[in-house]
Amino acid sequence: MNTSKLLLSATTALTLISVILAFNSENMLEPSPIPSSENLLPKAEIIQLKGAVGPESIAFDPNGEGPYTGVADGRILKWQEQAQTWADFAVTSSERNNCTQPSAPEMEHICGRPLGIRFDKKTGDLYIADAYLGLQVVGPKGGLTTPLVQKFEGKPLIFTNDMDIDNQNNVIYFTDSSTKYQRRQYFAAFVSGDTTGRLMKYDKSTKKVTVVLRGLAFANGVALNKDRSFVLVAETANCRIIRYWIKGPYAGRHDIFADVPGFPDNIRINSRGEFWVALHAKTSATAIKLSANGRMLEVLEDEDGKTLRYISEVEEKHGKLWFGSVMMPFLGVYGLS
Repeated sequence: MNTSKLLLSATTALTLISVILAFNSENMLEPSPIPSSENLLPKAEIIQLKGAVGPESIAFDPNGEGPYTGVADGRILKWQEQAQTWADFAVTSSERNNCTQPSAPEMEHICGRPLGIRFDKKTGDLYIADAYLGLQVVGPKGGLTTPLVQKFEGKPLIFTNDMDIDNQNNVIYFTDSSTKYQRRQYFAAFVSGDTTGRLMKYDKSTKKVTVVLRGLAFANGVALNKDRSFVLVAETANCRIIRYWIKGPYAGRHDIFADVPGFPDNIRINSRGEFWVALHAKTSATAIKLSANGRMLEVLEDEDGKTLRYISEVEEKHGKLWFGSVMMPFLGVYGLS
């Protein structure tokens, strides 16, 4: 190898090392201490998955049963409360012969990797944002999902992440985190400064797909507000939440809904119209509650990661907070009363 190639190889190696070190530094993954936070989440209970990892998102069906969650091997699981166990509910890929490991990133494009999940409260259908297989849907009885959106303008979706359903207008808003990096390359998407993330809209009646917002730095969680006048999208790499106005005097415009003290993942609305946001962190867990106008109302933490860490979603249901995690082999449950 000549000198110029050696220098190029050395430069490339040093760049990769610096990227890895930067991403694994405390400043990159740990939210800063937040004033007035409450270190209550070490008291959370744990529901083990047993043979599965990465319950990214949580949903309850129209009957209040569940939770349901998608895991790293491509399955959607349902919690059986009476039996205190998990049951298979659905899969996002029919090619499951080699999908036997709880986590195998090299197989995700074959087995599927369900991330955000939402139930249509009217039909009981479950909608799934699969990182590799796009927007999917399955009926109330489960089974193999049906693909809805896997391409846009002739190109495959690279990193479908989360979604929310607007039943009033019969559309689904969903995120494509990057047009360059797949889910298993999310470190690179973060540290490269990639801004190809998009918020997209799928019309259930016409099957038409449009881009609502472009140029997002790791587009992530999605949540509509209570009257469906705007939709929120987490711009994870910029530590903020963007609001896109659907109707009203600002329709078609967007603004910053909230700057948050960490990397926001999924966003979920509660029955009062407030928003829970999970902040992804390396060794701790931080959940913040925002008002309908973006004001910070509450911060709950597990500062030392004694019980929860790497949380990806907070769902308020049945007087409890349910915590998902894209990496851990369990769900967390914290009672509010």
